[in-house]
Amino acid sequence: MVLNFTVMTMQRRLSSLDRLISTLDTAMRELSHGTNAMAGERPSPATEHTEAELTEAERKHAGGLMRINHTGEVCAQALYRGQALVAKTEETRIALLDAAQEEKDHLDWCEERIDELGTNTSRLNPLFFASSYALGALTGAIGDKVSLGFVHATEEGVAMHLKEHLQKLPADDRKSQLVLQQMLAEEERHGEHALEQGGEEFSDPVKRMMRTASQVMTKTTYWL
Repeated sequence: MVLNFTVMTMQRRLSSLDRLISTLDTAMRELSHGTNAMAGERPSPATEHTEAELTEAERKHAGGLMRINHTGEVCAQALYRGQALVAKTEETRIALLDAAQEEKDHLDWCEERIDELGTNTSRLNPLFFASSYALGALTGAIGDKVSLGFVHATEEGVAMHLKEHLQKLPADDRKSQLVLQQMLAEEERHGEHALEQGGEEFSDPVKRMMRTASQVMTKTTYWL
C-alpha cells in the first residue's frame, strides 16, 4: 500500500516535471529567432497579400509596433504555460494549453512580419518570458478561478493595445493590419472563454494596475 502511494506520488511529480521541461524547451525554441522547430499550425492571415511600398520611417514604425506585439505573444506563451503547470483541474489545463497554441500562431505571424519589415524581435524577450512564466505559476497556484480571471483581464488589456496599434499602423500597411485584426478576434475570444470556464472578473482598479504594468513592456520593446 505504501509502495503504491509512493509510485503514484512519483508519477504526479514526474508529470509536473515533464511539463516544466516542456515549457523550458518551448521557451528556448521560441526565443531563438528564425527557428521553424516550433512552427504554429496556421499560416499568417497576410500570406497572400501583396507587400505595400512603405517609406523607411513607416517600416521602422510598423516594425516597432509589431515587435511589441511579438513580445506580447512571448509573454502570453509564458503566462499560459505557467498557469497550466499548476492548474487545479485537467479541464483548465487543457483550455490554457489550447489558448497557448493559438498564441503560438500569433507569435509566428508577428515574427514573420517583423522579418518582412527588415527589423528584429526584442532583445528583452528572455526577461519577459521568465517574469511572465513566474507570474502565471503564481496566479495559477492561487486557484483556477483567479487564474482564469487573470487571463480575461490580460486579454482585455491586449485587445486594447491591438486596437490602438491598428490605428497607429501606416495606412498602407495592410499586411500588418490583417495580422493584428485576426489576433484581436482571437484574443477577445480567449478572454470570453476564460470567464465561461469559471474565471473571476477582476475589479477595474486591478485591471488598471495590470495595464500600467504592461506599459513597461510596450514602451521598452518598441525600441529594443
